[in-house]
Amino acid sequence: MRSQYFAVVVLAVSLLLPACSQTPVRCTSPVDNPAHHYLRGMVALEESDCQIADDTFARAAYCNKEYSPVYSGLALLGAETVREQGDDGHRAVAAQRIRENLKLGKKYANEPADEFHYYLARIRLGFMLKEAGWLRSAEEAFDGARELKLDGQQLLYYQDKEAADYFMGLAYLEARDLHRARERFASVLGSKQEGKWHEKAEREWKRTDKILRAMASFTVGEVGEKIALQDSVSRSDLAALLMGEMKLEKMLADRRPDTSRVAAMKAEFVPADILSHPFRNEILLAMKWKVRGFEPKYDETARLYLFYPAESVSRGEMALILDDVLMKLNRDGQSATAYSGPKSSPFSDVRPTSPYSSAVFNVTSSGIMEGDLSGEFRINDVVDGAEAILALRRLQEHMNRH
Repeated sequence: MRSQYFAVVVLAVSLLLPACSQTPVRCTSPVDNPAHHYLRGMVALEESDCQIADDTFARAAYCNKEYSPVYSGLALLGAETVREQGDDGHRAVAAQRIRENLKLGKKYANEPADEFHYYLARIRLGFMLKEAGWLRSAEEAFDGARELKLDGQQLLYYQDKEAADYFMGLAYLEARDLHRARERFASVLGSKQEGKWHEKAEREWKRTDKILRAMASFTVGEVGEKIALQDSVSRSDLAALLMGEMKLEKMLADRRPDTSRVAAMKAEFVPADILSHPFRNEILLAMKWKVRGFEPKYDETARLYLFYPAESVSRGEMALILDDVLMKLNRDGQSATAYSGPKSSPFSDVRPTSPYSSAVFNVTSSGIMEGDLSGEFRINDVVDGAEAILALRRLQEHMNRH
């Protein structure tokens, strides 16, 4: 009896052993799979929702710890957050974690599509972190991505192989290699009209082309090149372009016969918010020549006049500043067109009563700035770097003709 009982127990245990030895299935729902969570995480990352990206990438790794693309995604998420880390110690730890995730992405890449995600992460991490040798590493990853034989439908978030050209274009932009950046964006535009990256590539191609045109006959230094790539220009940036890159101080001084009086000129005071600013001298020169639009502004809280160097310059403000520069450069002290008191505005978004209306008319009539084909001047839009340099180039050309 006892032996029969033992046999039954052994049989029951033997029947249970296969079930216990199998790896449990963690994610069983049709939408609860690593590919779905990875895609959601990448979309969240694109929208700068780092918390959602972190949660969905974590779920993807939970569903399959050997799912290669999720580690490439985690590396990109780490790079997005590492730039917010002010402490060098935290940045070092985060950078190490990024490298570890990238290595796992490569380790588990068993399919061409996995390799593509790994290579794209390398390109993007390059210009996000800018570690030593980053551009060469990005170029190697780009070559690797282009050599892969795969169908764009396998690429989940990226969808098309042209994504490699688009992000390599961004890398060249960050490296200030504008010609090669434009080539990469053009490659996207020439490959597929309705691809996911076509619209973004077209926008970046136009932006890069505008920068190249702006700099074609207007030599700028390192500061100017950096500003040219910015999406907006601050008051201090514009002062640096006018006084540092365009050498406006010398141009203005050359038009003043009384050299002793020019030598004695200086800014009335030094605003407290530019005391340690890198463009302090350029700002003070703009204040010294009393360029309209560069006046310090009264701060009610601080109860003193500040320059607000980081404040973005609008197109209306840019027109005001350039119109005043134009007037100061003309020997008769008058604006080139001397437009006054408009009864009607040539632009639908510039009212005749606007404080910018006269300046807008003057700079557009002089060909220094221009409106849109829509009939608007975009008076309240911020000025980007390429637009600012292009305007300065036209200002210089205008002065050379007059």
